[in-house]
Amino acid sequence: MADQTPFTKGHGTENDFVLVPDLEGSRPLSSEQAALLADRHAGIGGDGVIRVVPTALATEALVLQQASGARWFMDYRNADGSVAEMCGNGTRVFAAYLRREGLETADEFAIATRAGTKLVRFEGPDLIAVNLGPWRLIQPHIADAEGFDALVHVAGHDPFSALSVDLGNPHTVVALPETVDLDDLDLYHHPVVNPEPEHGTNIEFVRPIGPGHVRMRVRERGVGETRSCGTGAAAAAIATRFWAGDIGDSWTVDVLGGRLRVRMLPDQEVELAGPAALVADGTTTLA
Repeated sequence: MADQTPFTKGHGTENDFVLVPDLEGSRPLSSEQAALLADRHAGIGGDGVIRVVPTALATEALVLQQASGARWFMDYRNADGSVAEMCGNGTRVFAAYLRREGLETADEFAIATRAGTKLVRFEGPDLIAVNLGPWRLIQPHIADAEGFDALVHVAGHDPFSALSVDLGNPHTVVALPETVDLDDLDLYHHPVVNPEPEHGTNIEFVRPIGPGHVRMRVRERGVGETRSCGTGAAAAAIATRFWAGDIGDSWTVDVLGGRLRVRMLPDQEVELAGPAALVADGTTTLA
């Protein structure tokens, strides 16, 4: 018999998600079910799917270890159904859902993810900040020596220099040459990254537009081009700051779906802040 599954649709700067509550931890999603929910033609449609489950009922050892500090686990999947570590914009939407449903009531609380525990903070009704935790350059010695550690190939262009950044999920940030128009890039097909990370990567194309202010477009692993990427915005700010000589701790990142704030924190951690909206509730049929 078909399973009637409740859902909520939400977005953060138009990076959109289907949230599925599983408060008893008894309704795991298969990759096929997640892909169907995210399908914009045959399903609800979204850049990702988030299962809302108590951390203590998770089945992954790394997640269970977070249960003492985070009551809820953000079980995140990409639009193609593949499992992902976490999602910056999705974390804010997840937090907004927990608050609306009364599952969390404080202005500050922790969320469990496959990339570790993330602390979220509500700054009024329209802004949620999340400490994304530590970041690192994937090839720091090469980056220090050359300024980049990867090449990104986009159809119609010479290879672009890029920097690999790990925020719990992988990112490759392109310093777009001044001769290339950010808006004209063809990102329909996934760019080729050399060297290609074992588990793929999110790719950000960045254009500085002023001190502490950049624009970006992003091609997400397992999704395609999206209107926004929270960890991608943080990676873009980190990479641009690295290239500029570590100037400034507060950054504005403009994405197709709006504007995000990125702040560099002590101990090489980074904070992302932006809006989150819950736009629809309903039920759908999963086989």
